[in-house]
Amino acid sequence: MTSILLDVLLPVLPSGILVVTAATASSAASVAAAPGTATAGAYAPSLLPLLLCAATASVLGDLLAYRLARSGGTRLARAVARSRRLASAQERLGETLARGGGLLVVLARFAPAGRSVVSLGAGATGRRLQDFLPWSALAAAAWATYSVGLGWLSGRWLGATWLGACVPVLALFLAGGVAAYVIRRPAAAPATAG
Repeated sequence: MTSILLDVLLPVLPSGILVVTAATASSAASVAAAPGTATAGAYAPSLLPLLLCAATASVLGDLLAYRLARSGGTRLARAVARSRRLASAQERLGETLARGGGLLVVLARFAPAGRSVVSLGAGATGRRLQDFLPWSALAAAAWATYSVGLGWLSGRWLGATWLGACVPVLALFLAGGVAAYVIRRPAAAPATAG
């Protein structure tokens, strides 16, 4: 679960792939070990520990990034200022979080590198931990439940096959694409009374 903890800082291999794959293998093993099958009595790991580990590691990673950004102040600000895209994303994030947009934290957990931007941005913009932590915990629980659920369904329906591993990973990427689209979509202009 170290990958989940650290991918907030270096999202090279999305940790969701690891969680989905582990859940798929576990689910397929429990189907194979079901009573009345040739492998009855074989070890079938529970998905609850995977779910709890994934959610906990996700929150701890968010806290790590938040604290690093909070203490990194000027160095981080200079690094962000050098990138027009990062500066724009951080400005939008700061505005959204200032308006109490905690749902952004949940949605960004599914977007590629969204968790990194949100966790680092919340720390860099001086957002209070009490405002950020509950949303981070909700995001971690939603993401872990979704990832483990995808793996569980795939293992049940498709087994521990290449197809059983690829289908939930594609669903994970699809959710990430939808989340990224929703986050980048410009806010609707407020309606004026006329």
